[in-house]
Amino acid sequence: MAILTEEPDTPNSPKHKPSSPSPKSTPNPFTFWFYFTISVSIITLIFVTVSNLYTQQDPKTWFLTLPTNLRQHYSSGRTIKVQPTVHSGSIEVFSIQDGPVDSSSKVLFVHGLGCSSYVFSKIVKSLGKNGVHAVAIDLPGSGFSDKFESVTEEKEVSGFGRVLEMYNEIKEKGIFWGFDQLVEQGYVNYDYPENEVRMSKVTSLKAIELGPDEMGRVLGQVIDATGLGPVDLVLHDSAFNLGANWVAKNLGVVRSVTLVDSASDQSAFPLWVLKVPVVRGVVSGLGFVFDKVVRRCCSKTGGVLDTESHRLLLKSADGVKSVLEMGKKMNSSFDAGEWGKLDGVKNLPMQVIWSSGLSNEWIEKGRQLAEVLPHAAFVTHSGGCWPQDDTADELAESIREFVYSLPKPIKDSKKKEPVPDHIRELLDEATANVHHHGFSGHDHSHGHGHGKEAGYPSGYGLRDEL
Repeated sequence: MAILTEEPDTPNSPKHKPSSPSPKSTPNPFTFWFYFTISVSIITLIFVTVSNLYTQQDPKTWFLTLPTNLRQHYSSGRTIKVQPTVHSGSIEVFSIQDGPVDSSSKVLFVHGLGCSSYVFSKIVKSLGKNGVHAVAIDLPGSGFSDKFESVTEEKEVSGFGRVLEMYNEIKEKGIFWGFDQLVEQGYVNYDYPENEVRMSKVTSLKAIELGPDEMGRVLGQVIDATGLGPVDLVLHDSAFNLGANWVAKNLGVVRSVTLVDSASDQSAFPLWVLKVPVVRGVVSGLGFVFDKVVRRCCSKTGGVLDTESHRLLLKSADGVKSVLEMGKKMNSSFDAGEWGKLDGVKNLPMQVIWSSGLSNEWIEKGRQLAEVLPHAAFVTHSGGCWPQDDTADELAESIREFVYSLPKPIKDSKKKEPVPDHIRELLDEATANVHHHGFSGHDHSHGHGHGKEAGYPSGYGLRDEL
C-alpha cells in the first residue's frame, strides 16, 4: 500500500515558484483628451443653445421676422394708453376691434395668462360681421402691449458708487476744479458731514406686475377710452380670477359677463413650466416643445391652433416674466360661488361657455362652475381652452345670441344747453358779415364762430372763442 507524503515546502517548489509578472498596459494619453474634448463640446453646445433661446432681438428686427399673420394682426390694431397704478407712468395696451361702433352690443374680450388678443382675432371679426362691436386687448405684459415699465428709485450711494459719482462730478466741472479742491483742502469737496448719506436716482426697466387692482384700473381705462360702456365683458381663463373683483365694484359699467373656460383657481397654461429657468428657455425657445405643452393642457382636439404665433408673442421682450408675476398675484382664495352671491352680481346676466374637447373631468369642472352661478347659462363648445380658428364662428354665435337676448342699454341723452341771446346775436352778425364779404366756406373767422354754437369743439378738439 503506497503512502503519499506531502513534499516539504521549499523555495524551489512549484508551490512557491514566483509567477511571471503580467505586462503592464501603457495608458493612451489621447483617450483622456478625446473624452475631455467631447465633454467640453457638449457643455459648450448646451450653454450656447440655452443662451440663444434667451437672446432678445431689437424690436424692429424682431417685428420684421414675425410671420405675416402676426404682422397683419398688429397692423389692424391700435394702442391705448393706460396707467396701471396711481404712481406709475403710462404704458401702451394693444387692442383690435371690429363691427359698428354705434351697435347696442359692445363686447370686450380679456384673455388669460400666457395668451393674447390674437386668440380672439377670428371671433372679433365674426362678431363684427354680425353687427356686434367687438374689442379684444392684450393685457400689459402680454402680446403687443408693453411688457416693461420704466421705474425710478432712490438708492444710497456708497462704496464704489461714491467714487464713480465723484469721478462724474470732476468730469463735469473739470479736472482743475478737482485739483484746486485737493490743494486747498487736501481732499475733493465731496463728503460734507451733512451729506454722509447720499441718494441717487436710478432708472431701470421692471417687468409689469398686473394684479387684480391693476387689472381693474386697466379695464376701466380701456372701456372709457373706447366708449364701450355699458360693456358685455368676456373673461377668458384666469382673467376671471383677476377681473372678478373689478366687476363687482363697477356694475354700472358692465351689462353682462361671459366666462370662457374660466376656472377660478387655475390657469389653463401650466405656469410651473415657466418657473424653472432651463425648462422655461426650452419651452419658450423651441416651437415643437411649446406646441406639445399647449396641445396637452389647452387644446387636445387637434383643431387649427397657431401655437407658434402664441409662442413668439409670449417670448418677445421676455414677456414670460410678466406672466409669472401675474400668476403670483392671482387670488388663491377666490371663491366663484361667494362672488356670484354678491349684491348686484347675482342679478347680472351671465353665461358660462365651456370646452368639451379636453376631458370629462374638465367638463365636470365647468358644470360645477355653472352650479355655483345658478343664474348663469351653461353652453359647451367643441374646441379647447384656447379658442381655435375652426371653432371661432361657433363661439362667436354663442356670444352673439347671448348679448342680443339682453335688453338694449338706455343711453343718457344730454340736454343741449341753450345759447345765450347776446352770444346768438354775435354769431348771427359774424355769419352775416362772412357771407357779405364772400368768405363763406373758408377759415377766416379769426375767433368768430362761422355759425357754429359756442362751446362745441372743432375738428381739432379746440373750442371756438368769441
